[in-house]
Amino acid sequence: MHDHVIFVAASIPVLGILAQWIAWRLQQPSILILLLTGFLVGPVFGILNPDEVIGNLLYPLVSLSVAIILFEGGLSLEIAELKHTGKVVRNLITVGALVSLLATSVCAYFFLGLSYQLSLLLGAVLVVTGPTVIIPLLKHLRLNKSLSSILRWEGIMIDPVGATLAVLIFEFILADVNRDPFGLTLQILLPT
Repeated sequence: MHDHVIFVAASIPVLGILAQWIAWRLQQPSILILLLTGFLVGPVFGILNPDEVIGNLLYPLVSLSVAIILFEGGLSLEIAELKHTGKVVRNLITVGALVSLLATSVCAYFFLGLSYQLSLLLGAVLVVTGPTVIIPLLKHLRLNKSLSSILRWEGIMIDPVGATLAVLIFEFILADVNRDPFGLTLQILLPT
């Protein structure tokens, strides 16, 4: 059993490199081949169970990976780009996030039959586009500089917005319904 866990853990980077190489050969975005590979070795064939292999380290490793991706993405942003695209980026991470939250929540409520609380939570989680998807696609699509800049900024800046929305909505769901929502928001955002 122990040997199996070590073998599976060691195969993760090998599968990742192989998936990257296949994406390069097929001239497809690597994120698609990586997703397909993970889906096949995980739920489809049951070769890899992250909880079994990594155990309690799964959540910290995922959090660290996301932090590294966001940090690297932040390093690649150029403030000068906002001179031409700042209003569009601002609108995407404010109005666009709100529209996405509401549209997804309404669809989840009516089409999936979820409660309004879970529909709002799903809408908040799905607000995030994320740099892990956007940046590889931008490299593959070769868009013009202005559109590429807008999408890169939005992909990186929307993560904290979506995460904050998801935490706020989750806390509202768990909170006592008789509590003041504004006081609860301040309590969540400004911990003592």
